[in-house]
Amino acid sequence: MPTPEDAPLVGPDAPDTIVLGDNLTVTAQLPDASVRLISLDPPFNTGRTQHHTPIRTERAADGSDRVGFGGQSYASVRGERRSFGDSFDDYWAFLEPRLREAHRLLDDQGTLYLHLDFREAHYAKVALDELFGRDCFLNELIWAYDYGAKSNRRWPAKHDTILVYVKDPARYYFDNASVDREPYMAPGLVTPEKVARGKLPTDVWWHTIVGTNARERTGYPTQKPEGILRRIVQASSAPGDLVLDFFAGSGTTGAVAQALERRFLLVDESPDAVEVMRARLPHARILTPPAAQ
Repeated sequence: MPTPEDAPLVGPDAPDTIVLGDNLTVTAQLPDASVRLISLDPPFNTGRTQHHTPIRTERAADGSDRVGFGGQSYASVRGERRSFGDSFDDYWAFLEPRLREAHRLLDDQGTLYLHLDFREAHYAKVALDELFGRDCFLNELIWAYDYGAKSNRRWPAKHDTILVYVKDPARYYFDNASVDREPYMAPGLVTPEKVARGKLPTDVWWHTIVGTNARERTGYPTQKPEGILRRIVQASSAPGDLVLDFFAGSGTTGAVAQALERRFLLVDESPDAVEVMRARLPHARILTPPAAQ
């Protein structure tokens, strides 16, 4: 049975929801202190238009361009090219009011994760110190990966930054026991019990990007890996909590929240993004403005 469109966006009776629309307009409708976890991956202000053309492989009897295991032939199939602008005349006039909304919406045990790169992360730290208070800064996480920039004139950029702020430094929720553990790099130096359990990740997260043939790949230009969001959702929310992402993109936050039995509210202004999320999260309610229906 379809979920009624007039059901609330937040609260115990709110279904998992994807909203097509401006995130400031949508978040303005939400009550104060109504969300436990907010994970945001806004545009990075790279100054250029981002493009991506997904490519998948299919088994083929003939006309193939590659041969796999056992001599099986495969053909490459190019999908629809997706693009979005990532250049702002005044980036902080765009982002700052949205961070204020995030602060307003977090409950007293809530946490914000803000994902940026070297272009804006240092400005974000100053802005969030002022907005939340310096005592509410929890971590600077480094996501390090082995793909991307090459340069002979500077050190190649191979990491993103995730800033973590809590609403109340005395009450925030953090469950390190639920976080997936990592293997020890020198297992001979610790007890067998510790080797079996693994170690808690530090503030440097080594994790590959979403691979070309990864099962989770959607073809969305800036898709982030589920492994990164999985740690965030495990640590800073409990089953049944509401997770909000209002730069939802490919819907990775929702996919992870669903897998971990959290509820989600995803917002994006891009119809392409909402179509990707619709396919990835078919159970979710989709809300669109009347003009877009």
